[in-house]
Amino acid sequence: MSIPDYQSLMRPFQPEYVGKMQFYLAVLDDLAREEGENPSIGMILCKTKKRTIVEYALRESNKPIGVSQYRMVSTLPADLKGQLPDPEQIAKLLEHL
Repeated sequence: MSIPDYQSLMRPFQPEYVGKMQFYLAVLDDLAREEGENPSIGMILCKTKKRTIVEYALRESNKPIGVSQYRMVSTLPADLKGQLPDPEQIAKLLEHL
């Protein structure tokens, strides 16, 4: 299994992501949520976002969805070193799925 090229997945926020997330949350809550569990929460991570567009896209949503901007770094912050597996370890774990 090869590690995906995450650069190709990094995109700015698009309003249609909210509709997709609402669909995924509805399916997850219908098929996987157990009695007594709270509704699922969606998080959309994007390369960039414009606050106004996000606010309009989420205005009519009745699902708990958050939108966050992220950035890729070439080195792991010092306080996280040793706490996360390296990409090769993750790929090896995913081989068995």
